[in-house]
Amino acid sequence: MLVPIFTLKLNHKVNPRMVTMGKFDGIHPCLTAATQAGKVFIHNPHTRGQRQVAHRLSQSAQDSDISLLNINQAVSCLTAGSLGPNTTGDTLLVGSQTNLLAYDVHDNADIFYREVTDGANAIVLGKLGEIPYPLAIIGGNCALQGFDYEGNDQFWTVTGDNVRSVALFDFTGDGKNELLVGSEDFDIRVFKEDELVSEMSENETVTSLCHMHGSRFGYALANGTVGVYDRTARYWRIKSKNHAMSIHAFDLNADGVEELITGWSNGKIDARSDRTGEVIFKDNFSSSVAGVVEGDYRMDGQIQLICSSVEGEVRGYLPASKEMKGNLMDSSAEQDLIRELSQRKQNLLLELRNYDENAKATPGVSEGDSGMGVIPANTQLQTALAVRAATESQRAHIELSISTPNGTGWQYQSPEDTPAEDNASQARLVFFPETIIRAVLIFAEGIFEGESHVVHPSAQNLSGCVRVPIIPPKDIPVDLHVKAFVGGKSSTQFHVFEITRQLPRFSMYDLTVDPDAPQPTGRVTFGINDRPQRVVMWLNQNFLLPEGIESPDVTLTCLRGGGLLSISMESNGEITLNTDDIDLAGDLVQSLTSFLAIEDLQAEADFPSYFQELRTTLTEVDEFHSVHQKLTAAIADHSNHIRNMLVQAEDARLMGDMRTMKKRYIELYDLNRDLINEYKIRSNNHNALLACLKSVNQAIQRAGRLRVGKPKNQVISACRDAIKNNNVNALFKIMKAGTASS
Repeated sequence: MLVPIFTLKLNHKVNPRMVTMGKFDGIHPCLTAATQAGKVFIHNPHTRGQRQVAHRLSQSAQDSDISLLNINQAVSCLTAGSLGPNTTGDTLLVGSQTNLLAYDVHDNADIFYREVTDGANAIVLGKLGEIPYPLAIIGGNCALQGFDYEGNDQFWTVTGDNVRSVALFDFTGDGKNELLVGSEDFDIRVFKEDELVSEMSENETVTSLCHMHGSRFGYALANGTVGVYDRTARYWRIKSKNHAMSIHAFDLNADGVEELITGWSNGKIDARSDRTGEVIFKDNFSSSVAGVVEGDYRMDGQIQLICSSVEGEVRGYLPASKEMKGNLMDSSAEQDLIRELSQRKQNLLLELRNYDENAKATPGVSEGDSGMGVIPANTQLQTALAVRAATESQRAHIELSISTPNGTGWQYQSPEDTPAEDNASQARLVFFPETIIRAVLIFAEGIFEGESHVVHPSAQNLSGCVRVPIIPPKDIPVDLHVKAFVGGKSSTQFHVFEITRQLPRFSMYDLTVDPDAPQPTGRVTFGINDRPQRVVMWLNQNFLLPEGIESPDVTLTCLRGGGLLSISMESNGEITLNTDDIDLAGDLVQSLTSFLAIEDLQAEADFPSYFQELRTTLTEVDEFHSVHQKLTAAIADHSNHIRNMLVQAEDARLMGDMRTMKKRYIELYDLNRDLINEYKIRSNNHNALLACLKSVNQAIQRAGRLRVGKPKNQVISACRDAIKNNNVNALFKIMKAGTASS
């Protein structure tokens, strides 16, 4: 399907996930990638000998086609694209954990250089929502920040955890781009500017996102999973033991639909159908793939798929010619059809053999036949979920009970399973042994290690019921796909029953309450215009409650972390959630408002213990900022002192004063050691500051999740303004009341 058309060997190692393509002079595409030691290389084979060396840009000594951009910091992300009206071509954007650089490669000049306190783990460039000009949007420490072409901060919001991937495209189909964000809390969130409009939960860190076509997009996870979503519906996914280093959308068979190209950590490149996930092309590098991009690199009017390895090997691919493509497509379609028919034949033969084995064991006329391969035709698989509190020998868990009715004795077996008069001649008297469950396979995302769990009871414990403990780590709904092998105790052939059961979102909460348990001090209160019965319906759908609960007033024990949860509703529609877990309160608010289709919800909240922790964190942030400034000033003084000492040492050497020179170099050695120690202190201080800033950003996110719609956006925006103005009291007033004015 793809034909390799060129190969390059660049003498530079490439950082994974840091490869892009840019037309920096507006004409010639240049492959650009981050290297180790804080450099970015720009490969431009089109204009040899025409580049100038100035400012940050220098010529590579190893390759005349490569220019090196000195960043002097570890690069954490980069991209290229059209940012502003005054630049000739594309702008190169380079992010680190402390700064964002927008660089004009053609004119060898900084466009802007901004400090970013939340770091830059991922970056995307483009238009967002109603904002009329492109933004460079970076995702960092639980925060998203967008800069315009002048470096002004035009967009900011918070998200649930550290951002690892971002993408811009029209997700909702309204003609305006939304921002997709993948983070370390396993969620893919969709923002319409600063409003969260959709959320998809995965079971690992979301490392890559890429737009395919329409509302369809590809994603990759840290555990080797790659898949495709269409809006919030997942089309397919596959899981590999290798890690997906880069994903990209490229139409390799000219059908107008882009396939998902994946570069893997073992050096494999594959292309998968966006509809089924089937591999339709693959190739291999000798080392891990660093990035996959596209561009007209040969300047011949054809767009190539360009793949780079971490060792600097670059390959360009083109879709096969029409003649070759027809042969490939025809032979591929024939092979697929033959393979599919062959597989179906094997399955039918296997099924027929199983029926033959069962028929041998089925009693006919003889009374001595045992019938061990047969189970009643009306046998069904039944499941039940129950909450089990912690005991001395077992943690608190959800018990999934899988059972089948144990039918024993002689029964009539006929097409209708009854000896009716019109089919009495066909009915046979058959002995059915006790049905047992020989094995159970459960597939569930994010619950079991490897996502599947097999229960295989020993021969002594065989019965018609199997109980499986399940401990969901988070409050998310999970589909349990159950397969059970059912047969007789001495059966060698088993019937496979399949059933799907959904685990409710808030399943780890028990109605059994310890009367001595302390009452929660945290609460959130809001009003709704709906009947109590609707709230009861929501409770029954999202909690594992016994039948007969008709009141929205319940008190439950959290089995995962302890503590109580109390839900009450007044006659005027005011609902109060009492819990000390602010995350749980936010999840409950979001779940209830989604169930009731509430678009805007204002709420009042108070979580004394959490707010006290946040107040302490804000004090630590001020202290870390103060220490950071002092250390920066001290390092600057030391640097000046070293410069002067070096001049004195060199003067002494030129004058032949070896004694003074030796003395100065000893002092230089001591100063250098002190400088390294101060840098270590500064680095530790910076890491501690980042941890505190992450806590602050998460606090703003949590305060926002207690509201819905416009009130949520207002809370996030007002909280940020309060932090900018260093107004701690206003911050807590906003988090409690939802606004600073009340």
